[in-house]
Amino acid sequence: MLKIKKYQFWFCPCTQDLYGDAVLEHVQEHAKEVVAALNASEVVPYEIVLKPNLITSDVIQRTFNAANADDECAGIITWAHTFSPAKSYIHGLQDLRKPLCQFATQYNEEIPYDTIDMDFMNENQAAHGERELGHIFARMRWTHKVVFGFWADPEAQAELGAWQRVAVGVNESRNIRVCRFADTMRNVAVTDGDKIEAEVKFGWTVDAWPVNELVAYVDGVAQADAKALADEYYDLYDIVLDGRDPQEFRAHVEVQAAQELGIERFLEEHDYNAFSDHFGDLGGLKQLPSLAIQRLMQKGYGFGPEGDWKTPAMVRLMKIMTADDLHAKGSALMEDYTYNLVPGKEGILESHMAEVDPSVADGKVAIRATPLSMGEREDPARLIFTAKTGPAIATSLIDLGNRFRLIIQDVDCKKVEKPMPLLPTGTVFWTPRPDLKVGTTAWIYAGGAHHTAMSYDLTADQMIDWADAMGIESVVIDASTNLRDFARDLKLGEVYYR
Repeated sequence: MLKIKKYQFWFCPCTQDLYGDAVLEHVQEHAKEVVAALNASEVVPYEIVLKPNLITSDVIQRTFNAANADDECAGIITWAHTFSPAKSYIHGLQDLRKPLCQFATQYNEEIPYDTIDMDFMNENQAAHGERELGHIFARMRWTHKVVFGFWADPEAQAELGAWQRVAVGVNESRNIRVCRFADTMRNVAVTDGDKIEAEVKFGWTVDAWPVNELVAYVDGVAQADAKALADEYYDLYDIVLDGRDPQEFRAHVEVQAAQELGIERFLEEHDYNAFSDHFGDLGGLKQLPSLAIQRLMQKGYGFGPEGDWKTPAMVRLMKIMTADDLHAKGSALMEDYTYNLVPGKEGILESHMAEVDPSVADGKVAIRATPLSMGEREDPARLIFTAKTGPAIATSLIDLGNRFRLIIQDVDCKKVEKPMPLLPTGTVFWTPRPDLKVGTTAWIYAGGAHHTAMSYDLTADQMIDWADAMGIESVVIDASTNLRDFARDLKLGEVYYR
């Protein structure tokens, strides 16, 4: 299963020594109470560690550089308890390489009307200090996150927790390593792109391997191991023979079991956590990897078909950002297939010819082995299911030649109106917001791909924050999208990001 580092976040109270030692002690005491409450919150997923007060330029710079050097520190959370002269932050911000969240909160929820005096005002002036910090961030064009609200409010805690997941995604992005078995599908534009610039921008490593290097690993799987894994499949999933001979069907399943073991062994030995393949270049593989890939995605690997290397990286990123979320409904590769244009029932059928992640399945999952018109190999065994319902996001990272653009769309996942007994794939049916017409038109104008990385658990705001941290353009298609305004925003993006 997906495992990532045990990250922490440093909580840094921002103040200065104008008001004396007693005030500085109060700042630490209050910060300790805030940190304890945040660590006790169910919606704050990562541990927060209190650090000494940030008082002088030297202290700030040393603290930020220590954060840079600490592999377990995923980011900085600042809180301007008192006035905090922002020129002191210039050198620290020039050095800082970790995400930063400005937690615009204060110790007291309510103004103490009966007792408030100047001593209280001097000690508790977050409204003053946060604006000073905000100015220096703006002055230095330093991208950061602002979370505003009372520290004990569950809504503010949830927003802080959501940012933590983004910050972990920013840290882990540089550890994403994509293995491409074969090249991209010939003459397809949107799945290709600048892999060097992707490493510069995102930290991704994207390598190509001949598919027969993988074949050696698959062929090297012991038959007993493949049989044992197939036994596990038979325990976990319903078996739909479609009239096939049970022994012949089982042989197809064992091919996929050997592929799962062989692919995972290759990825582990070569330190990859995402990969792509291409049905047009399968080398010595007996089947298009299907059930095997579905299972690997469920374990946390990113995947993209037809040599698409951006989508597996994004799927992996989403799985990282939702790691250890006990309530997660899933993040997965999807592909736009066909529209339903019946008024009142509009939507898009999402699927892929084989590789749909069962982590998003709702209800029973079954195995079928049916013919595949592409790939010229045996009928691949694959997992069949329908996906969960509810709100989700679909994202597409595209290369526009001079820059990357992340397209983010809010969608509503629904059940299809009728069963589809002849379609042997995992499926989800969704309606983009604000509706199929506007949502689809905006997606096409923005240059969105047919492959998407979708998530039930992440939000558009989180993906915007990730894109901002990476220094790339993002556009959102949601309930408020107006096509004229959206077209104008795309033109403005051309100017801003050129």
